Amino acid sequence: MIGIFGGTFDPVHLGHIKPALDVKRHLNLEELRFIPCSIPAHRDAPIATVEQRLAMLHLAVDEYADCSVDEREVNRQGVSYMVDTLQSLRQDLKDKSLCLIIGMDAFLGLNRWHHWQQLFELANFVVTYRPGFELEMEKIPVDLLKQVNQRQVKSVAAFSESQHGAIIFMPVTQLDISATDIRQRVKQQQSVKDQVPAAVDDFIQQQKLYTG
Repeated sequence: MIGIFGGTFDPVHLGHIKPALDVKRHLNLEELRFIPCSIPAHRDAPIATVEQRLAMLHLAVDEYADCSVDEREVNRQGVSYMVDTLQSLRQDLKDKSLCLIIGMDAFLGLNRWHHWQQLFELANFVVTYRPGFELEMEKIPVDLLKQVNQRQVKSVAAFSESQHGAIIFMPVTQLDISATDIRQRVKQQQSVKDQVPAAVDDFIQQQKLYTG
């Protein structure tokens, strides 16, 4: 199974990397692909250029075995919709199963995504949350809750056997880090060394990113 982790990555930070690596280890994923979007559908346009975001992501990811940066969304340009990305991956990877790694907050808004119900026909879902967090089912939108009730599996074995459509909730290492906070700290000339990989911190300083 191949893991898919999408995002704006403006900039990539340890709050992206560590949870994704946790999932890769827990599920024994064959490969983990980080996919930066071109133009995000649900948030403001990135501040860093595509080239800068790609460079930072490569600096953060390339050191890990079986992890890579997939550039299909930035090459496609335009607004990035996950349904298009998964369809493209399905065409390229044929019989490989995919799992989309998504945080709890994003998952609770999944029913606002473009053609969201089609996503279950293309990939499995790993929904990550902080250890000790208790999911309150009443907070899940009704149409999404219906999918959870039909598709949730409790064991890694059952999830690993699924080609697509399964949902598993997984506790992972989650750090209280956000790209918005990092950009603000850089603008205020504060250190972000504990929030991003060292090579990314060096790149931000060299490029004078987020200072304006």
